[in-house]
Amino acid sequence: MREIIKEYRQSVPALRFIGKKYGDSAHGYGAMWGEWFENGWFDIIEKQNDVNAKDTYEDGDAYIGLIGGSGTAENPMEYWIGMFMPENTPVPEGFGYLDFPKSELGICWVYGNENELYGNYNQCSEKLINKGFEFNADLPWCFERYVCPRFTTPDEKGKVILDIGFFVK
Repeated sequence: MREIIKEYRQSVPALRFIGKKYGDSAHGYGAMWGEWFENGWFDIIEKQNDVNAKDTYEDGDAYIGLIGGSGTAENPMEYWIGMFMPENTPVPEGFGYLDFPKSELGICWVYGNENELYGNYNQCSEKLINKGFEFNADLPWCFERYVCPRFTTPDEKGKVILDIGFFVK
């Protein structure tokens, strides 16, 4: 059974998200993530500057599933796969980008079996609101952050941790 085991505020510098944008998918995004690993696309992004992404902010070297939009015709959902990089990082051919100002993040650690962790945005947002966090309406994005080894190495119970984050005030 999954549970939220930690929630906290994280300050991050101005960042450039580099990745590829996908629309809403009724079949999920697992195959798209597989394509990223098969094609070495994370490696391409990481080689765009001399700065180690991990040195930009804590957990800065994590892979990101970034979600925006409300899913309506006027504001269709956007799902991006990529990484947050230092601001002004060159964007490789074939990739898109979004620039984010210096920000505050509300982060939840969701602990459980991997298949239980995805899509827990409502539970995490409720937990953060109950802790006094206020969401930043100017940055209506949330994300799943896949931090190694928290997400990649199961503990003795076979469980991992997925970070779910929001831009907050």
